[in-house]
Amino acid sequence: MPHADGRSHTIFAALKAAMPPTLPILAGFVFLGITCGVYSVSLDLHWWTPTLMACLIFAGSAEFVVASMPVGPFAPLQTFLTVFVVNARHLFYGLSMLEHFRGLGRKRPYLIFAQCDETFSINYSTRPPAGVDEGWFMFFVSLLDQLYWVAGCTLGGVLGSVAALNIAGVDFAMTALFVVIFLDQWLKDPSHCAHEDGDAQ
Repeated sequence: MPHADGRSHTIFAALKAAMPPTLPILAGFVFLGITCGVYSVSLDLHWWTPTLMACLIFAGSAEFVVASMPVGPFAPLQTFLTVFVVNARHLFYGLSMLEHFRGLGRKRPYLIFAQCDETFSINYSTRPPAGVDEGWFMFFVSLLDQLYWVAGCTLGGVLGSVAALNIAGVDFAMTALFVVIFLDQWLKDPSHCAHEDGDAQ
């Protein structure tokens, strides 16, 4: 089946190209995911709860807020406003990625859902190697980053259920990770102005 083989080659090439730029995120996401998992379990949630949140929410700061809801006063409006304000920056990310996501079909809903700070930094600033489909490249960047986070949250949930771990003082790490990735992409890009492909500004 030549068509199937060609499609498999395209997908594999995109996955292979997406792995190197996401490797710096691997350590940070696993570490912070463990923190989120341990924190959630410390609030008497089940060990699988952080894994479920990582799959369905995939927003680190929001997951910390949601995890604390069952043990605090019932305040859905306050929780909604807190999560909205913390993640309002994603509105601007979405506007910046409109052209990148145009015409991507069934990949588009997942790309929108999985657009965290670090994924946005890579997908916005990094172009895949020649011959690699950009849609699949962005899809695998998004998927790998989420898998790193899911793995960390799961590991943290398991560790938190069997050991008492101190997680105080590590909430700065996600911000530091984003700053490092942003600066790396900024230094690699010779032009920091928004532009359309093929059009000079």
